[in-house]
Amino acid sequence: MKSLKMRFSEYMNEWLYGKDGYYTHYKQIGKEGDFYTAVSTSKFFGGTIAKHIISLIEEGFLERDAVICEIGAHHGYFLADVVEFIYTLYPELLESLQFVIIERFDALQEQQREYFHQSFGDVVSLTHYKSFSELTCKNAFFIANEIFDAFGCELLHDGKIASVHDGKIEFDTVDEIILQKAKKYHKDKGEIAVGYEEFAKEMVASAEKFEFVSFDYGEMQARPDFSLRIYKDHDVFPFFDEKIDRDALFKNSDITYDVTFEHVKDAYEEAGAKFVELRAQMTALVDMGILELLEMLRINVDEKIYEQELQKVKMLIMPNLLGERFKMIKIRKS
Repeated sequence: MKSLKMRFSEYMNEWLYGKDGYYTHYKQIGKEGDFYTAVSTSKFFGGTIAKHIISLIEEGFLERDAVICEIGAHHGYFLADVVEFIYTLYPELLESLQFVIIERFDALQEQQREYFHQSFGDVVSLTHYKSFSELTCKNAFFIANEIFDAFGCELLHDGKIASVHDGKIEFDTVDEIILQKAKKYHKDKGEIAVGYEEFAKEMVASAEKFEFVSFDYGEMQARPDFSLRIYKDHDVFPFFDEKIDRDALFKNSDITYDVTFEHVKDAYEEAGAKFVELRAQMTALVDMGILELLEMLRINVDEKIYEQELQKVKMLIMPNLLGERFKMIKIRKS
């Protein structure tokens, strides 16, 4: 592995998805893991998406037998939280909606099936596909959390992209396609994601009509510098920090970067879908009804439980926590 010279996107994909890669087996997320996510913070994250799905059905955009599909579900908590809140808010829909996870790794599929069975028994049926190419449907709602930051990327500096050899990073390769993307997004230095276009095409081809909602950190415009970083035991290490041992962290930690949402938007529009909006997670969740769900909880439980859940929701929506740093992008095909 170390003696093989490869482009950085290949190196990152090997780190995350290669044999024994970081995301090929179940990893603990939250207090006992390397980082927190919105899903690990509060069930009301999935609950708010459930409320939004119900509103789309009531508006007529989604049919009662629509596919509700999560991409890259890890443990399956997010989709399970969605199912739980649909049961609470509109239980009849569990008889008609179809629940799907796109997951390429068999070990994670098994983990997700086991969790769904523990949570719902035989009441809820879960279907797995390894890729969008296996899914064909008329009407769907797609959800993902922190997926675009986990695509491989190329590193650009001074008109050249990086390769990795013996664990060392060298900017020694010219790629006109990457340079064209860099010019398009006014980027002289930093990460250029690889794979958004194919991902968008496959999703657009899989459903005649859909809404896709995804949450990730980044901005519409590209950052002017490197954001690549490593998460391990809740510590954050800049990738180019000379003090870190990248060989030791390889496959044993998460590696990620800020998303350029303009790139995501362009990939979907080129595939034939429509960009609807990009909003801060805070305003997106409030508009989808997270505060109404909290009010329902306040009425039905004792004050101590309500306060516990309120503090978790604050993590999701406070600007100084996850509320402003994370963004929601919404895409539609209709």
